[in-house]
Amino acid sequence: MSAKSSPPFRAEHVGSLLRPKELVEKRYDVAAGKASQDDLAPLEDKAIADVVQLQKDSGLHAISSGEYTRHMFWGTFFEELDGMKELQLGILKGYDADMFRPYAPDVKTFFETKAVPNAVTVCVGKISHPGHSSNQREVDLMKKHVPESEWKNIKITLISPSWYHFRYKTGRSYPKDVYANDDEYFADVAKAYQEELKFLHGQGIRNVQIDDPNLAYFCSQPMLDGWAADEGNDKTADEAFDAYVAFYNKCFVRPDDMHLGIHLCRGNYVGSRHFSEGAYDAIAKKLFQDLNVDTYYLEYDTPRAGGFEPLAHLPKNKNAVLGVVTSKFPALENKDDMIARVNQAAEFVAKGTGQSKEDALQQLCVSPQCGFASHAEGNALGYEDMRKKLQLVRSVADAVWPGQL
Repeated sequence: MSAKSSPPFRAEHVGSLLRPKELVEKRYDVAAGKASQDDLAPLEDKAIADVVQLQKDSGLHAISSGEYTRHMFWGTFFEELDGMKELQLGILKGYDADMFRPYAPDVKTFFETKAVPNAVTVCVGKISHPGHSSNQREVDLMKKHVPESEWKNIKITLISPSWYHFRYKTGRSYPKDVYANDDEYFADVAKAYQEELKFLHGQGIRNVQIDDPNLAYFCSQPMLDGWAADEGNDKTADEAFDAYVAFYNKCFVRPDDMHLGIHLCRGNYVGSRHFSEGAYDAIAKKLFQDLNVDTYYLEYDTPRAGGFEPLAHLPKNKNAVLGVVTSKFPALENKDDMIARVNQAAEFVAKGTGQSKEDALQQLCVSPQCGFASHAEGNALGYEDMRKKLQLVRSVADAVWPGQL
């Protein structure tokens, strides 16, 4: 990867940015019936214009909406598919806590805090793309604020294909009279993703990022222990991981000129809480070599994700964005330390591919480890803290890759 005007860029970010307080409050008012979508729209438009300018001022070239047209990072993709039903917050008639895997890291957290799992959307019929995109408004707003020559760099984020599969116990992701098995369910979900990617491509979008906590959960020993103890599972954890990779690859069929990245998330909940820990070692070879994506956005801000050793499995034709700057807390990292970490990572890439460290660096980029506001209220830092973090990412990139975007 050389200096070029297409993603991934040397200075990257993961999509979600801190929302203005008035935007968060107005969306809650809309949900409560105290305001309408027409009241919300002008706030979204202004907030997106401002956050686009923030990114440009920070020297970033992969520009997102900050996910300001949605309340949470997963957006409304699944919720708007035919055959899916979004329930009220709470587990309603016919659905109970027993449908969830209690050892799924995010679900486990909700049960421990006596909170309702943060999204209860279920399959009720055959799944298909509705023929319109839940991302249409976001795309339209972004195209207003970015010159047409840069539409290809707009970053649109999509939720993981397994988001409403992994959290539910085996056989509870869909009614048995709708799908006989996972393969049938996966096939229809894959068609819906292919349609969405085709739509985005037709709108001029060439930069899509999948937000995926679930594959990273297979690095978590408590999750693996829970999986092994669950007598209802029809696959081992290794078999399930392989099935997800094959499933994702069907979802990710896309035009050759569309860049597709995947963010391996460890959780980013209210109060800057994470859900899972564990090094990438156990999944690295299959993740990097078998999954059909161009770029991996990896969390490396704390030891919870292990070391850079798994990057030795990164093929020469793929990229890794190193999330060495935390988005969770305001303390600013030391620039020289971040530069040293990027160079250390390059040594492991070089070891695996047999190339020089300088060549290996061409496969790497730098970013915050996650979004700043995966959930509406955002992480435990302020807007100016976020600005400084983004500027630090740019500064590190400029030091490691001078003159490159």
